Amino acid sequence: MTTAIATAPRSIPGPPGLPLIGSGLDLGRRPLRTLRAARHDYGDVVRFRVGPVGLGMDLVAVFSPEGAHQVLAGESANFRKENALYDELRTSVGNGLLTSQDGEYQRQRRLIQPLFTRRRVDGYADAIALETQALAERWHAVPEGVVDAADEMSRFALRTVSRILFGADVEEAVAVVHRSFPVLGEYVQDRGVAPIRLPRHWPTRANRRGTEAQRALYAVCDRIIAERAARGEADDKADDLLGLLRRARGEDGEQLDPAELRDQVLVFLLAGHETTATSLAFALHLLAGHPEQRRLAQEEADAVLAGRAPIASDLEALPYVTRVLKEAMRLYPAASLIGRRSVAETVIGGHVVPGGSQVLVVPWVTHRHPDHWEEPDRFDPDRFLPEREKARHRYAWLPFGGGPRACIGQHFSMLEAVLALAMLLRDFDVDVVDRRVAIGQGITLRAASPMRIRVTAR
Repeated sequence: MTTAIATAPRSIPGPPGLPLIGSGLDLGRRPLRTLRAARHDYGDVVRFRVGPVGLGMDLVAVFSPEGAHQVLAGESANFRKENALYDELRTSVGNGLLTSQDGEYQRQRRLIQPLFTRRRVDGYADAIALETQALAERWHAVPEGVVDAADEMSRFALRTVSRILFGADVEEAVAVVHRSFPVLGEYVQDRGVAPIRLPRHWPTRANRRGTEAQRALYAVCDRIIAERAARGEADDKADDLLGLLRRARGEDGEQLDPAELRDQVLVFLLAGHETTATSLAFALHLLAGHPEQRRLAQEEADAVLAGRAPIASDLEALPYVTRVLKEAMRLYPAASLIGRRSVAETVIGGHVVPGGSQVLVVPWVTHRHPDHWEEPDRFDPDRFLPEREKARHRYAWLPFGGGPRACIGQHFSMLEAVLALAMLLRDFDVDVVDRRVAIGQGITLRAASPMRIRVTAR
């Protein structure tokens, strides 16, 4: 006779770290490499000690798709957006959809969700095509055709989301945001991971630069919002996103006040350009180094678009270009780290996670998990053939997060990235110049060294 023995939950394994700072140095300097090595050495749930014993904190990293599902969806109520980085984001860009919680988040989501239906988002295809055509015309004039894909896609994605947000006011916004957001993003990231956060009002160089960038962003958004309000009925038919946000009403007539409008605009500017820019830049760089995959994508773009501007329905007719983007997002997920704080004790992957723990879901590692991805470092768009996608765990690929806090702009991001990439591949050949690119981790994943490619008119 066989007796079944229940497996008791275990404590969480992890690296011992250095005596005073634990693993803080490794996580600060090489977070992605450190986290991937930890999964290899310790398994799918790993504890890191950061700071001195008794004064620092424990960080629990979760690497498996099953664990990611548990944190983001299955037990999402037990894992809140409460950590130093989210605190800094709230202080810097307001309490918009990205950072709000509980009833305030539900209220904002109800008001904003109708603005992101598939039908509404498909109406932005013309703006995407317009900005992509402007980019292509500029590329035709670049000496020797060498461009930095990261810089080019950042500016393109910013211009596109600004046009969709502000309509005719795009030029004023782009100049300020392009100059100020990188400064504010670096400031938020540095404060979010600092063992000691100095008060923001202290006149340090970092505080002065961060405050100046924040003020510039607030000022341009407040000015555009106030000008819209002053137009009154003349602005009531504006079909850009700001116009729709101003007119959004809940079931009881509630609406966003000017400060809330600014918070949402700042979140859309941040999340709506940095993530798409990262996906497009790495997709171009990968195709520049893989001629066969580039040829297949170009053949599809040629057949679908020919000589015309794309429309929203072309998205379904570009499955290979879509697979290229999905594979780029697997290898280089813009949201490579997703932080939460556990409320109550729970068990993840057979390990006890205490209440109050800082928990980190790590798409960078999950997207390379050897149990779910064969040869995980190889670029292979056909991983996303429908039958292969269907066979995988739903949370093996999570560039947009998951659960009730999944990114509201998923369809917009894919529409923009696929249509823009198809247009650029139709018009240009791309070849790699900087074959190796250093990866940095800020608020989002980014290139930390030049990502130059050569673009040649076809």
